[in-house]
Amino acid sequence: MGQKVHPIGFRLAVDRDWQSKWYAPPKEFADQLHEDLRIRRYLERRLQKGAVSKVVIERAWNSVRVTLHTSRPGLIIGKRGSEIEAMTSDIGNICGKAQVKNDILEIRQPELDAQWIAAQVATQLERRIMFRRAMKRSIQTAMDFGADGIRIRCAGRLGGADIARAEQYREGKVPLQTLRVPIDYGFAEAETTWGIIGVKVWLTKPEDIDKEGSPQGGRPRSGGRQQRGSRGNSGERNGRGGGGYPSRGGNRGSRGKAGTSAESAPVSKENDEAKKKPDADAAAAK
Repeated sequence: MGQKVHPIGFRLAVDRDWQSKWYAPPKEFADQLHEDLRIRRYLERRLQKGAVSKVVIERAWNSVRVTLHTSRPGLIIGKRGSEIEAMTSDIGNICGKAQVKNDILEIRQPELDAQWIAAQVATQLERRIMFRRAMKRSIQTAMDFGADGIRIRCAGRLGGADIARAEQYREGKVPLQTLRVPIDYGFAEAETTWGIIGVKVWLTKPEDIDKEGSPQGGRPRSGGRQQRGSRGNSGERNGRGGGGYPSRGGNRGSRGKAGTSAESAPVSKENDEAKKKPDADAAAAK
C-alpha cells in the first residue's frame, strides 16, 4: 500500500495551524462543518483561480470570521468595496443568522506560495501551453526568488495523450519527512478539453520567510553526530585506537618494558663491581 501523507496535515501542531478554528457541541458539529465546506466551495467558484491561496474560518458564539490570503486584494475588494460586500451577504445567507466578517491578508511573495504556483501551472495548461515549459518556468521562478527546493508533479492526459501518465520535475532539496523544514503544499486542477489534469507542488521555503511556525522552521536538533562521538570509537575497543578498553598491543608493550627493567638491574650492579676492581688492584700495588 502507498505510504503518502498530506504534507500540511503531517505538520499540524508542529509548525502549521488549522484552517478552521472553532469548537461546537456534538449536536451542532456536523451542521457547522458542512457550512464551512459550502463557504469554501462558494469562494472557489466566485473568485478567479489563483486569487486566493488559503481560507481560514473562525467561529465565536454567533459570529463567523473569514480570512482570505490573497496576492491580489484589489480583485477581491472590487470597485469601492462592492465585491466584498456582495461576498459578505452571500456568506451570511450560507451561515444563517450568524454575523459574518471578512478579512483580507495580502501575500507579499506569491512566487513562494505553493498553492499560487499550482494554480498558475493549471491556468497555463488550460491555455494549451506545453506542460513541460510551464513546470520548468515555475521552478525557475521559485528558485530565483530564494526557494530552497521545489517539486512539481502533473498527472493526467498530458499533451492530449490517449493514456494518462504523470511527470514531475524537481530542483533543490525537498525533505518531506523532516518536520523542522518548512514545506508548503499546493494542489490545483486544470480543466482541459482532454480532461482534468492535476497539479501538485511541494515547496521548501527559506526558514526566515516561514511565519506560521517557529522562526527556524521547527525545534533545533540538540547535539549531533559530533556530540555522539565518531565511528572510530568502536574500533578503539578492538585494539585499533586509544581510549576505552586498553588494546592488546598496549598490554604487550607494557609487559615488554616491565621485563626489560627487571633484567637490567643485575647488569648495572655487575658494571659497578667491574669499575671498582681496578681501583682496588691499584691501591694494593701501592
